[in-house]
Amino acid sequence: MIQRIQTLYLFVVSALMAVTLFVPLAWFAGDAGEFRLCAFALREVGGQAVQPTVYMGVLLAVACALPLATLFLFRRRLFQFRLCVAEAVLLVGAAVMEGVYYFLSWRVFSGLTFHLQGVYVSIALPVVCLVFVWLAARAILHDELLVRAADRIR
Repeated sequence: MIQRIQTLYLFVVSALMAVTLFVPLAWFAGDAGEFRLCAFALREVGGQAVQPTVYMGVLLAVACALPLATLFLFRRRLFQFRLCVAEAVLLVGAAVMEGVYYFLSWRVFSGLTFHLQGVYVSIALPVVCLVFVWLAARAILHDELLVRAADRIR
């Protein structure tokens, strides 16, 4: 399990998605104060939730847990490959959901006379994780082809 490269790729995906869960994604400042977009809510700097973003948080949490579950299915390579494809779909959905919530938060603050906004690096991590999931799926498929070739020789 540990000697396979896809284990490393899937662990990196899970770690990066955990960072996305616990680090702010964007910030907004205006006449009303400063706010941060996090996985589960749009929060004031003090920590009080202003607008819930539970759907995005749940999607990010599932996208964080699925690679960990996939790690332990190393004997079932085709099922592991299918879970990598499902993880890729979840990551695309998470990236879209982050964009939607960023746009909705931006619309709230754009009507103010004084308005600043910015994004953190953590908002782009689902797109980075897509590359690692693709690499893991490719390595899993390569392992399956090697096993089938070895079975054919016997």
